[in-house]
Amino acid sequence: MTDPEKQAIEQPVETTAGTEAQEEQQVAASVDNVAEEPVANDEEVCSAEEERVTYTSKEQIMERMRELAESDALAERTELDTLKQVYYRLQKAVMMDAYREHIDGGGEPETFVQPADETEGEFKALMTQLRARRAEAAAEQERIKAENLSAKLRIIERIKELAASPEQANGAFDEFRTLQATWKETGAVPAEQATTIWKTYQLYVEQFYDQLKMNNELREYDFRKNLEVKTRLCEQAEALAAEDNVISAFQQLQTLHQEWKETGPVARELREEIWNRFKEASTVINKRHQDHFEALKAAEEENLAKKEELCVFVEEIKPEELTTFAQWEDKTKEVLAYQAKWRTIGFATPKMHNAVFTRFREACDKFFSAKSEFFKGRRAAEQANVEAKTRLCEQAEALKDSTEWRATAEKLQALQQEWKQTGPVPRKLSDELWKRFRGACDAFFSAKAEADKGTRGAEQENLAAKRSLIDELKALAEQAEGDVIAKVKELQARWNEIGHVPFREKDKVFGEYRAICDKLYDEFGRQKMGRRMEGFRRNLETTAQQGGDALARERDRLLRIRDNMRQEIATYENNLGFLTASSKSGNSLVDQMRRKAEKLREELALLVEKIKTIEKEM
Repeated sequence: MTDPEKQAIEQPVETTAGTEAQEEQQVAASVDNVAEEPVANDEEVCSAEEERVTYTSKEQIMERMRELAESDALAERTELDTLKQVYYRLQKAVMMDAYREHIDGGGEPETFVQPADETEGEFKALMTQLRARRAEAAAEQERIKAENLSAKLRIIERIKELAASPEQANGAFDEFRTLQATWKETGAVPAEQATTIWKTYQLYVEQFYDQLKMNNELREYDFRKNLEVKTRLCEQAEALAAEDNVISAFQQLQTLHQEWKETGPVARELREEIWNRFKEASTVINKRHQDHFEALKAAEEENLAKKEELCVFVEEIKPEELTTFAQWEDKTKEVLAYQAKWRTIGFATPKMHNAVFTRFREACDKFFSAKSEFFKGRRAAEQANVEAKTRLCEQAEALKDSTEWRATAEKLQALQQEWKQTGPVPRKLSDELWKRFRGACDAFFSAKAEADKGTRGAEQENLAAKRSLIDELKALAEQAEGDVIAKVKELQARWNEIGHVPFREKDKVFGEYRAICDKLYDEFGRQKMGRRMEGFRRNLETTAQQGGDALARERDRLLRIRDNMRQEIATYENNLGFLTASSKSGNSLVDQMRRKAEKLREELALLVEKIKTIEKEM
């Protein structure tokens, strides 16, 4: 409170007008308190309601802008700010949709051209026009308020002169009433001086009444008229409690308070009663007004919490975990659902409304930017995959007419495996490339199948021949006379001369063949080894009869052979560890090396027995 205000309130008044001053100060205090409510004037009340209008398209905004431009009433600042904010928010949304469509269609970010906005020029012109009208009106209002201030200061100065003495006051009552009427007719003054000048006015009005010594009838008449006015104001204030529109009731109450301030005092004994009645009616309206805005604030707080939750949902998305097109599309649907839900939620608290929207928009922009980068990188990878799969198609097409069935089949199978390992290609090329590659492979394998039909009969005959040969080997295992091993080798030579058998029977029939051969070599090989040792022992007796170091020389010779044989066996075993048997020729080589190694082991065992025999003889 400024010093003039303190002087206006604290200056002592010793006459009957002291209670009048107290009453008017209570009115002033009531009005000051009302001014501290969430909505203090008409423009702010309208702004609070109109801010909650939801615009979903730029066409709606342009229609409202044209209405405001054609209307004689001034557009409110808060509404213009809201229209501008929503207009450019919608414009950015359209631009982002166009950008994503451009990127999804295969375009590069640097080639994107923002779509033209046909309404932006008109929007800017209308906004400039409306703001200019507001600026002109505001300047005119300030000029008028300044004139009103000068007029009221003159009225105060004149009432101050009339209240200088009882004689002047008694002789100028009519002029005093005229000055009061002029005061009421004079409009508003600058807001920063309104309270001070009103309190100063009330101060000198009270001083005038203090000096007034006219007859009581005129005074009582004045009190009676004031009581009628204030009683009517109480009744109107009480009736506002039934008003459905809380904002309208509050606005009307401000008008009633203004009129109360401009009405003079009533009789001393009625002053407190009439003031309490008016104050109680005002309290009801103020309470409803406060409850309305508290409920509105609670709803806005709830909306803020819902919007912050949506922000968290989008912010917690981790683009690095989205590695496929399907995952990105699923997550995009989620984000679009969050955006749709956002539009269904009302306004948040005024202080946080723009901040939470900016937060949500930035989170969405970050997601869609990451998606754009992912699709851009995937397009480059897909193009490389297109080139790789096109190359595989060309290689398969070059092989599809080949008649080298086995070798070509292996090559095509390798190409098929490489195809599986090659990444995805754009959907529009996927089927085309796959049909081309599969067509080449199918052409070859169909031709191979036709060629194989002629060889199946021969393979069945070969299978029967090999099974007959296995039966002969089994028969040899049951006899114990003659040179069985020689007959086994003869049958093995015949086995190698027989051609291919059906693929499904190959491993089974070879397993039976190998098992019977191993059995024969194990049983009859030992018999042969025994016969050879008998001959060696007879020869050893002859060598021993020669005397000297003959036995030692023979043992040394056999030891050298043994060491060479062990080294040769180790070489075979090492080579077998590196060889693969993925083809028929590979199987044949492995089997041949394995047989040689086994033969060497048999010879080595015989050689060891010979060395032991020599050492025993020595």
